[in-house]
Amino acid sequence: MATEEESIEQAAVSRRERLRALKAAQELLNAPDEDSAQADEDKTNETNEENNPSMKFRNYVPHDKQLQEGKVAPPVLPKFDNPVAAAPPPSEDQEDPFVNIAPKKPNWDLRRDVQKKLDKLERRTQKAIYKLMEQQEQEKQLDEGVNVIED
Repeated sequence: MATEEESIEQAAVSRRERLRALKAAQELLNAPDEDSAQADEDKTNETNEENNPSMKFRNYVPHDKQLQEGKVAPPVLPKFDNPVAAAPPPSEDQEDPFVNIAPKKPNWDLRRDVQKKLDKLERRTQKAIYKLMEQQEQEKQLDEGVNVIED
């Protein structure tokens, strides 16, 4: 068992070394000499950072003095310019298009719903007025007929 674990660990270590060598060779081919020196320094810094992770605190204030160094200053937000307030007010000369859409009288819907009943009542009133006029006419004719007979 111990030999299997050792052989697996040795294979993993050798593979990591080969991969690092391949990356270094590829970078040498792709990058000029000056950049390769800086890239090597960057890689060593990256590996150091991976081994020693630093913590950044945005909203939390740690009590430990060593961790307080990792506190990040809050971001500065840009000032918000309100585009509506910056726009000039609309001129009074232009007519509002929604004014024409609104009804002229506020009770137009009530009139619309009651219109059939009103029409029916109007016809009944006209008939009633006609009957009253006929009755008055008949009474006049009777009065005149009585007056003519009396004379």
